[in-house]
Amino acid sequence: MKNMAFILVILSFLAGAFLASLDERAMNWTYFIPVMLVGFIGAFIYKKESSAAAKHGDLLQNNKKVLIESLDNLLTNLEALNGRKDKVPTYEMRFEIDKLFRADLMNFAEARESMKHLFGIQDYADIMSSFAAGERYINRVWSASTDGYVDEVMLYVEKALSQFEHAKEEFDTALNKA
Repeated sequence: MKNMAFILVILSFLAGAFLASLDERAMNWTYFIPVMLVGFIGAFIYKKESSAAAKHGDLLQNNKKVLIESLDNLLTNLEALNGRKDKVPTYEMRFEIDKLFRADLMNFAEARESMKHLFGIQDYADIMSSFAAGERYINRVWSASTDGYVDEVMLYVEKALSQFEHAKEEFDTALNKA
C-alpha cells in the first residue's frame, strides 16, 4: 500500500507538470485540481503507512537494542580514546575516529526515529541534543586531526565524551520512565 501511494504521488506530479505545460497562458483547472487531489491523497496515505510501520513493535524493539548498543559502544570507545589521546599521533586521530565511531554513529542515526515512539518527543529532543553535540565534537576532532591542530584534538575528544555521557544519562532516564 505504501509503494502504491508513493506511485500515486509521482504520477500526480508528472500529470500536473504535463497539464501545466500544455498552455503557457491558461491552466485547465478542471483536470489539474483532481490530479493534485490524487497526489495529496497519495501523500497522506504514504505518510500514514510510514508512521504505522515505524510504530510496529518488532521494529521498535530491534531499534531499541541498536540504540542501547550503539550508545554503549560510543561511550566505551570514547573513554578508551580519551585515555590514550596523547599517545595517538594527531594526523592519525581521524583514522581512529573512522575505525571506532563510524558504524555506531550510523546505526544510532538510522534507529533514532524510534525514540519518538518509545519515549516521546521531549525525551527524544533531550537525548538528541546531547548526542548531536557529541557527534559535532567528534567531527571537530576529525577536522582538527586533518589540519594538524593538536590542542583542538585533545580538547574536543574530552568535550565529545562529556556530551555522549550526558546523552547516555538522558537515554537511561527515558528508558526507565518508559
